[in-house]
Amino acid sequence: MPQMPTSMQAVALTARGGPEALQPLWLPVPKPASHEVLVRIQAVALNHLDVWVRKGVASPKLPLPHLLGSDIAGEIAALGEGVSDLQEGQPVLLNPGVSCGHCERCLSGHDNLCRKYQILGEHRTGGYAQYIAVPRANILPMPEGLNPIEAAALPLSALTAYQMVFDRAQLKPFETALVLAATSGVSVNLIQMCKIVGARVIAVASTPEKKVLALQLGADEVIDSSTDQVQAVKTLTGGEMADVVFDHTGADNWQQSLRSLKWGGRLVTCGATSGHEAITPLNWVFFKQLSILGSTMGSKADLFQVLQFVKQGRLKPVVGHVVGLLQAREAHLLLENRQAMGKVVLQVP
Repeated sequence: MPQMPTSMQAVALTARGGPEALQPLWLPVPKPASHEVLVRIQAVALNHLDVWVRKGVASPKLPLPHLLGSDIAGEIAALGEGVSDLQEGQPVLLNPGVSCGHCERCLSGHDNLCRKYQILGEHRTGGYAQYIAVPRANILPMPEGLNPIEAAALPLSALTAYQMVFDRAQLKPFETALVLAATSGVSVNLIQMCKIVGARVIAVASTPEKKVLALQLGADEVIDSSTDQVQAVKTLTGGEMADVVFDHTGADNWQQSLRSLKWGGRLVTCGATSGHEAITPLNWVFFKQLSILGSTMGSKADLFQVLQFVKQGRLKPVVGHVVGLLQAREAHLLLENRQAMGKVVLQVP
């Protein structure tokens, strides 16, 4: 057995601001505490959360330097005391959500509502490095047939989509779902999960290439984001409008999303990439009896359900770009410039 290295290559957030705030560093390899697992990271996927933390929009008081990266896949490097059911070298992916494990919400299976809930890469050390130590509860076996890059493309975005579709919206067969930003990390999973339910999917995309990908993932129709979204939905639905709108784009599209709903419709939001300050005409909400539902991540148990879909071939990770760990700055620009179709993944040496 080769000796464990004492230092590791990492790309750390050293200031708040642009991509230049990401700097290569050498850091000590963490040691797994009791009931923790040390994972050798092989791939880490980006989320818009990485950009928000870098800019200081999310968790602005984090001590620096800080390691971003929530979506992690690799292999077990070492086991902390009290962990006996795993083996070194075992391929794994990580659940990004960490909770206390003993409060009422955790014990009832709603751990993402825990008052002490944290996300890898945001509230605690993430995966822009060669190693990470995490609680045993956050370790899942990598599905057979997936490589680390594909596996890293799944956890946060697929878990988020699962809760949005199955828990918050409670989408039903034959309902119509409108999915904005169709080829973003979350939306490529939303489209596939809506089709698993048996719903009709209308996707919104900005380029011919993104429209093609949305259709390949199962969307029934695609609207160009430069057109009048509300009128397009009205035309496609014969005036009925959408039962559910899945929107994480934020302020820029907020009122269009509300107006795209039928009477009694549901809007589910998990983010606000274009801004958090949106005007909501309350008369639209109460007169049309709309439901506005917030969603963050999902329970640890939900990720097991997500991986069942993967094993059945009903859900496929969508990887748009793969770059090396030391190209993290370029990866951030791909997200910020909306050039990514699917997940942007850092390959870790």
